[in-house]
Amino acid sequence: MVNQTAFAKINLALHGRRRREDGYHELETLFAFVDDGDRLTAKFADEDRITVSGEFAGALDNSFDNILAKTLTRFPRHEGWHVHLEKNLPVAAGLGGGSADAGALIRMIADDAEDADVLRRAAGLGADVPACVVSRTRVGTGTGTDLAAVEDDLAGTPVLLVNPRVPLATGPVFKAWDQIDRGALPTGTAREVALAGRNDLEAPAIALCPVIADVLSALKATDPWLARMSGSGATCFALYADTESRDRAAAAMAERAPDWWRMSGALR
Repeated sequence: MVNQTAFAKINLALHGRRRREDGYHELETLFAFVDDGDRLTAKFADEDRITVSGEFAGALDNSFDNILAKTLTRFPRHEGWHVHLEKNLPVAAGLGGGSADAGALIRMIADDAEDADVLRRAAGLGADVPACVVSRTRVGTGTGTDLAAVEDDLAGTPVLLVNPRVPLATGPVFKAWDQIDRGALPTGTAREVALAGRNDLEAPAIALCPVIADVLSALKATDPWLARMSGSGATCFALYADTESRDRAAAAMAERAPDWWRMSGALR
């Protein structure tokens, strides 16, 4: 049996530059990954099979469920696999969703998951999938599929994720973005880029899902050194100087809004 974690993806910064003629958006983003997420297990079987359990299993629709089937098709093997997904991350939440699951499955299948051809094929499954295969701090450009290394001075940073349990699809958020180019992603170490960066999708996401503003306000009140929305939302993250500060923040959030989903961890 093979096991992998589909690490939760967060965008420490996300700069929208322009809408392309093919309908996609030109982006510059700083990807980071939390040391927890969904869990995948796989074992040999007579034919490919996918099963799902976990808190958010019921929220999956065919488009999310099928990305694992598409991954198995795109990365053929000599034998069938029974893949089981324990869905711990909320769906349509700015955390990579099915991309994180596909990335974990590719790591299970490929001998060298970071091979250029593997990442090229991964990009055919979704713009975030190559980053989710690597699951380390990277700068993403183009539609997010072009990855570049960055000096990572954030590994081990305590992080708290909070989601108001309101799904928010990516398409409407991009449609609501005003498409104003507010400038390129800054340069520097990962920490410097994160601090000087922004998320251009935060405002349109809040317009569609106002509770995001409440989540951000609550997180900022816990004294992190950075709090921001991830991706197209609705999950927000906060980074802390130490684990004690993060754990106090998690307890405060649980008391303030016990129905909100939370995950405590550290950046990989």
